[in-house]
Amino acid sequence: MKLWMKIMIGLGLGVVAGIVLGEKASYVKPIGTLFINAIKMLIIPLIFSSIIVGMTSLKDGKQLGRIGLKTLAIYMLTTAFAVCIGLLVSAILTPGEGMVIDMGTATAAKKAPPFIDTIINIVPKNPLGALSSGKVLQVICFAIFLGIAINLTGEKADPFKRVCEAVAEIMYTLTAIVMEFAPYGVFALMAWVVGHYGASTLLPLLKIILAMYIAAVLHAVVVYGSGVALIAKLNPIKFFKGIMDAQAVAFTTTSSSGSLPVTIRCAQENLGVSKSVSSFVLPLGATVNMDGTAIYQGVVALFVAQAAGIELTTTHYMILILSSTLASIGTAGVPGAGLIMLSVTLSSIGLPMEGIALVAGIDRVLDMARTCVNVTGDGMTALLVAKSEGEFDKEIYEATEAV
Repeated sequence: MKLWMKIMIGLGLGVVAGIVLGEKASYVKPIGTLFINAIKMLIIPLIFSSIIVGMTSLKDGKQLGRIGLKTLAIYMLTTAFAVCIGLLVSAILTPGEGMVIDMGTATAAKKAPPFIDTIINIVPKNPLGALSSGKVLQVICFAIFLGIAINLTGEKADPFKRVCEAVAEIMYTLTAIVMEFAPYGVFALMAWVVGHYGASTLLPLLKIILAMYIAAVLHAVVVYGSGVALIAKLNPIKFFKGIMDAQAVAFTTTSSSGSLPVTIRCAQENLGVSKSVSSFVLPLGATVNMDGTAIYQGVVALFVAQAAGIELTTTHYMILILSSTLASIGTAGVPGAGLIMLSVTLSSIGLPMEGIALVAGIDRVLDMARTCVNVTGDGMTALLVAKSEGEFDKEIYEATEAV
């Protein structure tokens, strides 16, 4: 049985158990707490190793360096737009309004530091201290600089690079192991939430799904459509037709990495992107381009804040945008990875991570939309980079009309 099906069953049984047991459901809450602690255990090593692997995938060579900079710039820019759209839609629909659930200690309720201090403190004075104390933004910053330094060092840094790659693979495996316990953690937490607060707490989940899909469509049409039309000066309808196969695979598999072969084929055969550009930009995108995940983080983070009755300040919003954008680099292109990375966004402003349990049961439905957005963004970036580098075949792109 697929993991998402197990989580859905855990969610359903948790709801039933909460209704039947009432306040007695609190006895199973420690199981859910153990699951949340296990997720927290993954955050720092997973981010650190994944970002270094993503940064070191950029190879030597002036053209590759130039392509790499363009690719990363587009990915980071569109990710920032994505989380803003997610926050905006969630603010309008207010899926968590009226829940007022006590989901644990929430430091976001405290006064946030000035935004300029947050920017200054991104660079850690003591990287090991940042790693040990779990300061997410500082860890991300250190990992990015370390990845750049590894590239500049060259062959002498290969042993450390291989260690980081091994650690990343180990963390992916450990993540898979932890996620196997997700159905039990979700069951316990949902049983407690429903038993303590009542079944009416589940209604906002439908609004989360609606918010996610509205934001995904908006981002694809406004950001990607505008990118193709205004920057590449091409017909965006042909672009969406050309990338449709990859979107279908992404929507059903919920894996950017699993969709990669189809995305590369679409880019080369439908969008007119050269083999050299597509084979570099798209694998990189499967690692660092997570626009759909950024939308998801924005939507869910605001939902959790609304559900916990926490008023977010402008500084909190700025930190959310920054952390979501940077954290997207460390999100693996595998099913369910966005749920793990959600903990990064929540912890960046002190929101309670118990909120993860509220969305875990519908994560598969949300994952379908966000992975589709991710793959579409990969295709657009490959197209823009190829056109700017003279690696674009317009005849192939124009022929996409018939596809």
